[in-house]
Amino acid sequence: MQLYCESLTEYKRLKTKEVKIGDLLVGNYHPIRVQTMTTTDTMDTLATVEQSIRCIEAGAEMVRITAPSKNDAENLLHIKNELRKRGYHTPIVADIHFTPNAAEIAARIVEKVRVNPGNYVDKKRFELIEYSDADYADEIHRIRERFTPLIKICKQYGTAMRIGTNHGSLSDRIMSRYGDTPTGMVESAMEFLRIARNESYHDIVLSMKSSNPQVMVQAYRLLVKTMFDEFGECYPLHLGVTEAGDGEDGRIKSAVGIGTLLEDGLGDTIRVSLTEDPELEIPVCKDLVKRYEVRRQTSDVRSETSDFRLQYDPFSYQRRESFEVGNIGAKHVPVVIADLSKIEKITHQHLQSVGYSYDEATDKWNISDAAADYIFTGHQLLDFALPGTLKVIVYPETWTKATDKAKFFPIYQDSGFADTQIKSDQLNFVMVDCFNDGADSFSFLDKLANDPTVIVCLSSTNKNAMQSVRRMYVELMNRRIKNPVINITDSNWQTTDEHLIHYATETGALLLDGLGDGICLGMTNASYKAQDTRNKDVIASGAKPQGTSVSGRNYVSNLTIEQFINNTSFGILQATRTRISKTEYISCPSCGRTLFDLQETTAKIRARTNHLKGLKIAIMGCIVNGPGEMADADFGYVGSGPGKITLYKGKEIVKRNVNSDVAVDELINLLKENEAWIEPG
Repeated sequence: MQLYCESLTEYKRLKTKEVKIGDLLVGNYHPIRVQTMTTTDTMDTLATVEQSIRCIEAGAEMVRITAPSKNDAENLLHIKNELRKRGYHTPIVADIHFTPNAAEIAARIVEKVRVNPGNYVDKKRFELIEYSDADYADEIHRIRERFTPLIKICKQYGTAMRIGTNHGSLSDRIMSRYGDTPTGMVESAMEFLRIARNESYHDIVLSMKSSNPQVMVQAYRLLVKTMFDEFGECYPLHLGVTEAGDGEDGRIKSAVGIGTLLEDGLGDTIRVSLTEDPELEIPVCKDLVKRYEVRRQTSDVRSETSDFRLQYDPFSYQRRESFEVGNIGAKHVPVVIADLSKIEKITHQHLQSVGYSYDEATDKWNISDAAADYIFTGHQLLDFALPGTLKVIVYPETWTKATDKAKFFPIYQDSGFADTQIKSDQLNFVMVDCFNDGADSFSFLDKLANDPTVIVCLSSTNKNAMQSVRRMYVELMNRRIKNPVINITDSNWQTTDEHLIHYATETGALLLDGLGDGICLGMTNASYKAQDTRNKDVIASGAKPQGTSVSGRNYVSNLTIEQFINNTSFGILQATRTRISKTEYISCPSCGRTLFDLQETTAKIRARTNHLKGLKIAIMGCIVNGPGEMADADFGYVGSGPGKITLYKGKEIVKRNVNSDVAVDELINLLKENEAWIEPG
């Protein structure tokens, strides 16, 4: 066992215990299962049944339904019977939070219950209470007495259980001892798991959800290590980034968190929590999971030998140490390099795709917050004046012809850099293929090591590309090579959705571990041509562009390939919290507890606030997760009753029971009162 997964340098699925959920088997190398959650009122039987069917037909292998009260839990029987009557036997999961009685009813009806250890017995009042060891032990005894009846019912009825920790709903007791940390999340679940094991109950799946992918990834890794250290075995894991939001941002954030863990071989079921209709979550889940259906369980790279030493902590974030080369490395935010090399003749209009717009009347460039720092043009030298901050990367032969050596810089293959005498005295980009074709990728490291002009560019065409690049990072750290590094990720997938998942998974996984001083995303020639052809066909037909959801919520509308890739680059940096370029929305996916139209409200708030760079706004349907998940937000908008909204600043309630028809305006007023508002330009 290597820390928390089977291997850090190759793809190996983690073996977990097998759990039966209805007729569905989870864990123990069974396929990664995909699921979603209904957004209807659980008491509306037909609406819940119809939406469940849409989810099942989209590919959901489990459907979760909220049961916040005894009445809701009892109505699960009518929902289940109607689904079975119509020929659907997909397992139903009851989602329980504050009401143990509801859980005990549901466990007699459905195939699985989900309990949140943060609020199943405890109540969260955001109070800091000091517990002695004896007091803490008394609290555990109280939990055991309240939780054990549910365990016995589950054993009797053959019902599975998910112990689902939420970062935002840790109990005051856990918070007082462990703080708002991955360690606290893990201990919250382990307390319940220990009680279940003492009752010889093992049909358990665990989850560690957070709206922050960094926290979520660290918590899952720590959970696996803790289970192996304590029990010598691991229970199946359900993966998800909670309150991910909608559109492109929600997909990127989900793929960064879920994809990072899937790359490590962790995860037996997944759910992508989008503020959209639940059936729209399933295609995203499928795009994540299918990457591993044909993934080899064999190594493409050097395995962990006796001299392999992990040089970073996978349980806490610390950026790899690097020195500064120009504006790359050291304490600079990661840069974005835009690949324009596939454009036949680059003009200043093409720079609009990467954040630069030219005003002919004033002869000035306008630079957006999501403007690429460098562009790669391959063999092209540009024949127009560039924005002051933009620099160009070209092949060495082209660079020698450039007259402005302060704007143009060469990119070499590692062997080419080692052999040439013609180099820039400022910046040299050096590409290293990580363990491709069995090559010794270490051959030229000493030639570029700690050269003050060299920026290393790591990439791999291996199936296990992320692991290959990560292996090279470890080698750089072992050799104390501190040159800044750019992560290069090319995609050979076909659809916009597939490209998005690929970029976010492979690049995000590295950035979450502090590995990378910049990113450069691209497509293989075949994928680029196929995407370009589709885009042209869409424009010619007047149909919806690739990537538009069936609900009409368009998250990549009419973008050029370069715009899409540039937006994705900044979205990945935002999701990994390594570079902030826009407003962040922490919005829940809605469920039967939701007290307003989340999709419509999120769109309204986004339209009014999307110019507030760096601000985090939470939009929550109810109080179950709202106040907790908002712990990471600056301001919050939470449903508190039918037609009523409560506004928060951080964890503090500022305005209660605001009428929903004026609540968005009141949120803007709250931002203004706290000097967080800037008039849109």
